Amino acid sequence: METTPEKNTPSGQAGKSGERLALKSIVIVVLILVLWGAVMLIQGLIDERQSRQQEAINEVSSKWGQQQTLSGPVLTIPYIEYEKNPDAYKEPNTPYLKTIKYAHFLPEALNIDGKLFPEKRYRGIYEVVVYNSALNFSGKFSSPDFASLNVPKENILYDDAFVSVGINDLRGIEEEISLKWNTDKKSMNPGIASNDVLASGISTPVSILKSDTTKLSYDFSFNLKLKGSQLLYFTPLGKETNIQLSAGWNTPSFDGAFLPDKRSVSDSSFTASWKVLHLNRNYPQSWKGSAYDIGTSAFGVNLITPVDNYQKSTRTVKYAIMIIMLTFVVIFFIEILNQRMIHPFQYILIGLGLCIFYSLLIAISEHTSFNFSYLISCMATIILISAYAKSVFKDNKLVGLVAGVLSILHGYIFSLIQLEDYALLMGSIGLFIVLALMMYYSRKIDWYNLNRPRS
Repeated sequence: METTPEKNTPSGQAGKSGERLALKSIVIVVLILVLWGAVMLIQGLIDERQSRQQEAINEVSSKWGQQQTLSGPVLTIPYIEYEKNPDAYKEPNTPYLKTIKYAHFLPEALNIDGKLFPEKRYRGIYEVVVYNSALNFSGKFSSPDFASLNVPKENILYDDAFVSVGINDLRGIEEEISLKWNTDKKSMNPGIASNDVLASGISTPVSILKSDTTKLSYDFSFNLKLKGSQLLYFTPLGKETNIQLSAGWNTPSFDGAFLPDKRSVSDSSFTASWKVLHLNRNYPQSWKGSAYDIGTSAFGVNLITPVDNYQKSTRTVKYAIMIIMLTFVVIFFIEILNQRMIHPFQYILIGLGLCIFYSLLIAISEHTSFNFSYLISCMATIILISAYAKSVFKDNKLVGLVAGVLSILHGYIFSLIQLEDYALLMGSIGLFIVLALMMYYSRKIDWYNLNRPRS
């Protein structure tokens, strides 16, 4: 008696169907990983475009003025210090070497009242924020106390005293600067005799009276018109530092060691004020040499642009694997439940269509708003994939299902990007719902008997 080969029996067909299903699943997983690699290349494109944007900012800033940090004024007085001569045995007449050292004194009070005048410049398609500023400095110094620094009176070089102001980029200075020192007027000059405290800036000699009995004070003031790019910082060198700042800019970011005590931001401008005491920073009012670093206490304002399209594009790319995976799962379910055989090459084309979305998003967002570019890229991608799905499935209902799933996924990702603080929570909830739906619709599928005839 002849027997029917197993491959011709329903169970044999079911076995082969299961094998094909397993092989197809493996192929789909491999395709998802390959497409994820392609998305990572798009992330590299974002990084490259960001780098070019930064190059454009640096180019404009190098001609206009870099980010500025203002430190000062600082009163510096040289003094003589004697050190043992290491070669005294060769030079018995010179047991000590005379060296010039510097003592630095900070203001008793420092007041800064400033206005910023921002404007946008362009280098190609890239936007760069620059500013002009009008700043008024005023305050006073107390008599230098050398006793606390253990410097002998006879070693102090009062006649060589000078006041210096730290400025990052001297190219930003627009006008001559005159320092009013009590009743004297002094013209500031570029460069600083000592780099103990300030690395770059301007300075001028000042008169310091030698008095052991009378406590003297030195009032100062000067105006500074300065150009810079994007960021303006101040260093709180006063025993009490008060800063008032305003600008016609509605998206300021207050950064650095101290936030404003008061601030007001409207649709067209902002005002901010700081009050910082010497107790709030980690250096004293006077010291010798380069004992302290004042840069850690700097603070100020960053004139940021309202939207960083590259940052939002990066966040969108992070969800790419989820969109690709869920789209492939939906198509795979359609293939199983409707017995429509889909070739792996067709999966590849659909996956590439999903990847094109991110390239379009980056390119369009460089010329318009991110939200509008997201809408255009999303519509173009959904129309492309839906049109191709129609040629594959030959069923308008299935095409509508694919288009609907893609629309929901892209809309959901867009919502996550807008909800920065709740993105993780909403993303986790969304994934939970997707997984629950997949479990629900796949619960009645007999994975081992997909092709068995229905009775």
